[in-house]
Amino acid sequence: MTPDEELAILEDSIRKLKVEFDMYFGGGLKRPPYDAQWRVESILKRLEGGRVSFAQRFKLNAMQQKYAVYADMWRQKVKRKEEGYEGPRGRRVDVPAPPPPPPPTMTQATAAAQARPAHFKVQWTDPDADHEKVGQLFEALVAAKRQVGENPDTINMDGFKRFVKQKTEQLKRDQRCQNVEYIVEVENGKVSLKAKGA
Repeated sequence: MTPDEELAILEDSIRKLKVEFDMYFGGGLKRPPYDAQWRVESILKRLEGGRVSFAQRFKLNAMQQKYAVYADMWRQKVKRKEEGYEGPRGRRVDVPAPPPPPPPTMTQATAAAQARPAHFKVQWTDPDADHEKVGQLFEALVAAKRQVGENPDTINMDGFKRFVKQKTEQLKRDQRCQNVEYIVEVENGKVSLKAKGA
């Protein structure tokens, strides 16, 4: 196997590992995907000791740095989860959920809407290949719901990923486009998620 092929496998393995850890933290997997993590680290070690060109070394270093950031974040989150400080929604599991805040008055909602950007926009060809953008869109939608006093717990990351995947495929088919643009907007105290071909 050539170094370029191994680098492609490494890149794909890191992406899949990130998805598996996201599923674990979201409650979809019972155990952390340590087997997949061990395979990624094995490939990294093998490539570090092998002969690679300057361009390949540059790409390898970039992937090592990306993986190191992910690995540190996963280690901390696994520790918090195992100690009981973090459940799938990011709160202590041994403490009941706080009561929902009282609904804001129209004046509060209007002031909050004016204090923050009115919309968030993102575009992709394939949501499976753009996990970071899907995560940013999800966070923008949750933030917008909080901003107007809606309960953001009505949506979860896994269901949201399935929804945008289906919607993206449908729009690309119906509108014969390559990219799909998603917009989170706050209008008249209501949150809307719009999608259109781009």
